Amino acid sequence: MLAVAVPIGLLIGLSLGALGGGGSILTVPALVFLLHQSPHAATTGSLLIVGITALAGMAAHHRAGRVRIAPGITFGILGVAGSYAGSRLSASIQPGLLLTLFAGLMLVAAAAMLRRRQPRSRPRPQPGGGAVRRRLKIVTAATAVGLLTGFFGVGGGFVIVPALVLALGFDMPAAVGTSLLVIAINSAAALTVRIGSHVHLDWPLLIVFTLAAVAGTLAGNRVASRVDASRLTLAFAALLIAVAVYSLGRSLPGLV
Repeated sequence: MLAVAVPIGLLIGLSLGALGGGGSILTVPALVFLLHQSPHAATTGSLLIVGITALAGMAAHHRAGRVRIAPGITFGILGVAGSYAGSRLSASIQPGLLLTLFAGLMLVAAAAMLRRRQPRSRPRPQPGGGAVRRRLKIVTAATAVGLLTGFFGVGGGFVIVPALVLALGFDMPAAVGTSLLVIAINSAAALTVRIGSHVHLDWPLLIVFTLAAVAGTLAGNRVASRVDASRLTLAFAALLIAVAVYSLGRSLPGLV
């Protein structure tokens, strides 16, 4: 199983480093279907893998000047309450239902990533109530990302990146780099809630997976500056849809 963890970790890290999100959503199905972890162990282990990988990727983006520290920390802190609530709720969900809901999340993520490929004009600052609406969008998006991270063990970059672009007017490279900081904060908060839970973690497997993912995200940082992200996004969205369909095929019969 350790040999299987290396290429999967590299793929997930590559996407996380290049796109600022999306890759982490494959961690849970990979741990469940390829590495035979239980759904609850997979969502917990995913938090560790995703958090460390995002932190490594963020450091590389920061050296390139693509991370805005203060807004990223603020966004992450706003999502801590959501991470706590999501972690508590996840523990009470039936494993089969958890996987089914996760498959639905992958389809939503694929749609969000495809939507990101469409060119958009940068939002113009609005006077008066525009600032209030922008702050409300930030709080709502941060809380939603925290819930996703805590419940599913994912980073939520497919939500963070559009939120940073549309609500704060970030350009795409800055949004990608800053999203990794937010992911690291949310993952740490959710993992803290789960410490002490009665979930068995395969530490050798998680360590190998994490090291491979870190190597992948460092390579993804280079890809972000050299390859057309639109093509990479399209390919990855197609992969997400395929994995979601497979996950539904495995989990739905157990719910009937």
